[in-house]
Amino acid sequence: MTIQALRKHPAGGPVSYQTLTGYRVADAAIAEDRDFDAHVFACLLAVAAMEEGTLGECLGLGFDDLKALVERWFPHARTILFAGCAPGAGKEDDEIAMVRDLLLAHCSTPGDDGRWLAAMIARRAMEPNHLWEDLGLRDRSELSRLLLRHFAPLAARNTNNMRWKRFFYRTLCEADGLVMCTTPVCTSCGDFNICFGDESGVSRLAERRRQLALKVAAA
Repeated sequence: MTIQALRKHPAGGPVSYQTLTGYRVADAAIAEDRDFDAHVFACLLAVAAMEEGTLGECLGLGFDDLKALVERWFPHARTILFAGCAPGAGKEDDEIAMVRDLLLAHCSTPGDDGRWLAAMIARRAMEPNHLWEDLGLRDRSELSRLLLRHFAPLAARNTNNMRWKRFFYRTLCEADGLVMCTTPVCTSCGDFNICFGDESGVSRLAERRRQLALKVAAA
């Protein structure tokens, strides 16, 4: 399932958030929980389709889980996503497994959605940007809502609004009896901005749309 196969549908257009949902990411109405979940899954699929490797590798899902996710949330897009594509196994290593298992241990929604999200969040946490950016979301508040909805017991423990990736790893360290922090008081720590600094930025999907618009204008 190569990136080239994923980025084109039979009519020749790109596989994007709008392909999956029928509207632009900027226009997403997410007041209802189900609409928000659909938005999250569309963001994840769209941002993964922008990257090298198979969709499963970029999302940390096996082919059967990936297919089930698409059938559940975007059945109209099954042909667009899978026609002519070979199955791709999700990337797995100990670090991904640790973050995934942490999330699964605190999953607050029943069924496959929470399990899929745990796997995908763990895989995307290995990427270098802010976690909300590498999930394809529009801002950090959407990530916070996602975690509070699907992993509430864990998210509720982030009382000081620590960056989510740092919070995951701090929680894992504490569970193993380790100390990640150099000082007992966060405000006295030299790494304060690493843990609690600003997480603003431009959505990767919005930036991709801007690049495509500039390319069309220059053609």
